[in-house]
Amino acid sequence: MTTSQIGIIVSILAYLAMMLLVGFVSSRETNDVKDFYLGGRKLGPFVTAMSAEASDMSSYLLMGVPGLAYFSGIADAGWTAFGLIVGTYLNWLFTAKRLRNYTAEVDAITIPDYFKKRFEDNSNIILCIGALFILVFFVPYTASGFSACGKLFSSLFGVNYQLAMIASAVIIVGYTTTGGFLAASKTDFIQSIVMTIALFFVVGYGIVSAGGIGAVMDNIAALPGYIDVNATYNNATNSADPYGLFSKITTFCWGLGYFGMPHILLRFMAIRNASELKLSRRIASVWVVFSLSIAAFFGIVGRALSQSGALASLIDNDNLSSSAKAETLIVVLAQKISEHNFLFALLAGLVIAGILASTMSTADSQLIAASSSVSENIIQETLGINLSEAAAMLTARATLIAVAVLGVVIAWDPNSSVFGIVSFAWAGFGAVFGPCMILSLYWKRMNRFGAMAGMISGGAMVFVWKYLVRPLGGVWNLYELAPAFIVSIIFIFVVSLLTKEPSASIIDSFEKVEIKS
Repeated sequence: MTTSQIGIIVSILAYLAMMLLVGFVSSRETNDVKDFYLGGRKLGPFVTAMSAEASDMSSYLLMGVPGLAYFSGIADAGWTAFGLIVGTYLNWLFTAKRLRNYTAEVDAITIPDYFKKRFEDNSNIILCIGALFILVFFVPYTASGFSACGKLFSSLFGVNYQLAMIASAVIIVGYTTTGGFLAASKTDFIQSIVMTIALFFVVGYGIVSAGGIGAVMDNIAALPGYIDVNATYNNATNSADPYGLFSKITTFCWGLGYFGMPHILLRFMAIRNASELKLSRRIASVWVVFSLSIAAFFGIVGRALSQSGALASLIDNDNLSSSAKAETLIVVLAQKISEHNFLFALLAGLVIAGILASTMSTADSQLIAASSSVSENIIQETLGINLSEAAAMLTARATLIAVAVLGVVIAWDPNSSVFGIVSFAWAGFGAVFGPCMILSLYWKRMNRFGAMAGMISGGAMVFVWKYLVRPLGGVWNLYELAPAFIVSIIFIFVVSLLTKEPSASIIDSFEKVEIKS
């Protein structure tokens, strides 16, 4: 084992030990199921903001955005980032406070539980639909996180992929089952800081290695369309391709997904005081703007390094339409950094820890959301199995472990296309829960039949558009979230208006929350 590898391992082990320590400390504050799944509604504004954004970004921040920018320039990465920034801000602005107040009013600790109590659905049909969709989309989403960790360690140290993936899953499950939601939120807060430091460090190192900002801009100026917001660079033809309105709408639509992301919405529900959400919104908005901007710029710096010959090209000549190889930019640069001396190897380890942080911060939150759907919403409420507090806690932890094991099984094949599920799952959550969430908070006439219709139609349309319509190409090649989101809204309005009005008690609760918000 080389000195650089030892330095990287030391940093990573220190980071992982810190995560487990946070989980152990948080376990002392986790006394019941409400603490395990929602942290007892006692998160501060900084932890709420940063943990929400860290759980949102996953490895897309440190690998996906830079890889996209490296591959084709600023248009694709820039418009996607713009959609995510707008979606983030609007979600905090319109959803956060009302959802916090409403879930406190009806005493809901999960998203399906909120919908059940919001519409007084004693049949538990809404609860069951919501919980099943969470399982359908979250288990493979979690698997992608385990897979990312396994591939990272396998490529860095040459270890067996499956062993590396299992070890990563054990660490994540370890601190999450021990400390629950509080552990996930506190570690996500720390991980957001690690991710930020990693980004700043690699960008700074890259700029210096390239010879300064001027040299970076000179090197990429030779690539047609690379720094144009209305064009992308085509690696196959060495020319610019137009990036029209249709392409911008498709990438911008990613922002719609935020309104339906359970692992992000849970942070809104968990803050100790709804009045502190304004500060959280500002913190989150500033962080997401800076982090996405820096991530995109890092991809540009990386391409400049390759253009100058300081870094090997990360364009796959056998597949010039794929940015997969470009997404390894931060790993390749971390390895280059580690070659200087032991101190730089430790810093490179911090960068690798940043990649782990981006993945772990999403996986732990997804595990909490998925396990709560099974334990609380399906086992106890839908099936009607009454458990004592101790048994409920044991069931919560056992369910989380079971979900993680299923995720490991799905990600077992290192050549599987598990990463492809991420955008599909994002569309699924956005279409199933997004329209229902917004309208349930702002439209008092919405009823449980409209909510059911919205969830089912939105989820079904994601599958229909993805597998039947989008393959037609041309104008039909639109990200499935947009049409599914629209269909869900239409069904909610039509079905709600054609069926019985909400009861007086539902209207009363709605108006109480409206006054508070």
